Amino acid sequence: MKVVVTGVKGQLGYDLEKQLTARNHEVFGLDRSQLDITDEQAVKAYMESVKPDAILHCAAYTNVDAAEQDKETAYNVNALGAKYLAEAASKAGAKMVYVSTDYVFDGTASEPYEVDHPTHPLGVYGETKFAGEEFVKRSLDRYFIVRTAWVFGINGNNFVKTMLRLAEERDELGVVHDQVGSPTYTVDLARFMIDLVESDQYGIYHATNEGVCSWYEFAVEIFNQAGVNVKVNPLTSEQFPRPAARPKYSVLSKKKITDQGFTPLPNWKEALSAFLREIKG
Repeated sequence: MKVVVTGVKGQLGYDLEKQLTARNHEVFGLDRSQLDITDEQAVKAYMESVKPDAILHCAAYTNVDAAEQDKETAYNVNALGAKYLAEAASKAGAKMVYVSTDYVFDGTASEPYEVDHPTHPLGVYGETKFAGEEFVKRSLDRYFIVRTAWVFGINGNNFVKTMLRLAEERDELGVVHDQVGSPTYTVDLARFMIDLVESDQYGIYHATNEGVCSWYEFAVEIFNQAGVNVKVNPLTSEQFPRPAARPKYSVLSKKKITDQGFTPLPNWKEALSAFLREIKG
C-alpha cells in the first residue's frame, strides 16, 4: 500500500515508518516542515498528488498544559488537521487511522473504558482530540480511531526517559500514585496499527500494553529494570498541581482487539524491558 504517515518525527510516527517499510509498504513520512496539516489547501493538494491508499495520522498538539492557554492552536492541529486529512482521504478513497487519547474520558470510572463509553474530556487537549474523532467519523466510512495512553518510544521525550534522566541528577524523587493507566510502547502500538490498516475491521479501538499501574508503580519498575538505585516517594495529584487536570483513571478496555481477531499488545513490563534494551542499543 501507499501510506502517508503524519507526525513522522514523533515517537509513534517514527516506529510506524520503520515497520511499514519492513512490511514492504511505500511510505510517505511527513513532519510539520513538509506539510502543515492546518492548511486545508496544502493538505488537499498533497493528497491529490500522492493518491495514498491509507493515511496514518499521528501528528498532534500534545502539550496538555500549554493547550489550556493556547486553545486555538490545539484546535487547529487536533481537530481541523484531522478534518482536512479525513476529507482528503475520502476524496482519495483512502483508509485513515486517527490516533486519539484516553483524555477523551474524565477518569472517574472504576472499570476499564469500553470503546462506546460516553466521552467527557476534562480539558482542551481531550476536547480537541475528541473533536478530531468526530470530524473523522463524519468524513469517512473507512476509518480507524485508536485511543491510546502513556506512550513511550525511542524517538522523543517520555516518562521513561525523564525518570532515567532525573535519577542521574537526584537520589530521591516524588511521583503521583493516584493516577492509574496502562503504559504503551510505540513499537507495539505501531505493529497493531499496521495490522489494523491492513484489514477492513473499521471502527474505534483502544490500544495500550496489557496491565495496569500508577505513575508511581511505573517509575519504581523503570528503576528496578534499569538497575538504578533511587528512592521514589508516592505523591497525590494535589501535591503535584498542573495547569490541566489529569484523568485519575485512564484504563482502556482492549476487549475489541481480541473480539476482532487481532493480537493484543504485550504486558507493559515486557514492553518496558524491550524499550530499555532498545535505548541501550
